[in-house]
Amino acid sequence: MGVSNNITAVLNIIAILASIPIIASGIWLASKPDNECIANFRWPIVIIGILVFLVALTGFIGAYYNKEGLLALYLFAMALLIALLLIILVFAFVVTRPDGSYVVPDRGYKEFRLDGFSSWLRHRVTGSGSWRKIMPCLAASDVCIKLTQNYITADQFFNSHISPLQSGCCKPPTVCGYSYVSPIMWTNPVNPMADSDCNLWNNDQNQLCYNCNACKAGLLGNLRKEWRKANIILIVAVVVLIWVYVIACSAFKNAQTEDLFTRYKQGWV
Repeated sequence: MGVSNNITAVLNIIAILASIPIIASGIWLASKPDNECIANFRWPIVIIGILVFLVALTGFIGAYYNKEGLLALYLFAMALLIALLLIILVFAFVVTRPDGSYVVPDRGYKEFRLDGFSSWLRHRVTGSGSWRKIMPCLAASDVCIKLTQNYITADQFFNSHISPLQSGCCKPPTVCGYSYVSPIMWTNPVNPMADSDCNLWNNDQNQLCYNCNACKAGLLGNLRKEWRKANIILIVAVVVLIWVYVIACSAFKNAQTEDLFTRYKQGWV
């Protein structure tokens, strides 16, 4: 195995290692309660991470056994995967840029407006057809039940930093003026006409505010927060993969040059 192939083999070990955080971030995203209820958002990053792993392994095998065809396939496939990851990163940044949150006086948590998020996310996640499937999934989760285990008094709850999903789905909007009984039980709204969600609140644990616009906005807020965290890992992984790819391309050209020189020497001798 020539020097250039040695370099390519080592680089592909690095690429294999770089695929691990991509797969891990995808699994982390898929494990979140909100992503569990949105099938199309769960596995794309995991699948891409696995593909990066397999392509890098192909490159390693091609370099180790000096298989030029495998190396060419590796370079072509890795270029496509890097381009795909860059497209996903840019797209995720654009659609998660709008925040949708606003500060509530005397509360540790924020609340969210549906129209504060990107139109693509709103249409893709909170459209009537999608929400009919998402709503019972959220109701069956323990997202809201957890609040009753962590907070007892009103002061504890009002000063808490609950997730966007919990803020939107597990309680009525603050503007409605409901009285606190428990994190998922509220009574006697003072201002029931302040928001259309005020009349949608129900103390039934299977209903709560799951049909509220606030819940839809909270889900988008959760998605935004999680994807922003995952993007940091993906950016680092993509930078490493681009660095590996550029050096691997140079090593591949050098390997071809070495091969031609070797053949020339053999022919000369």
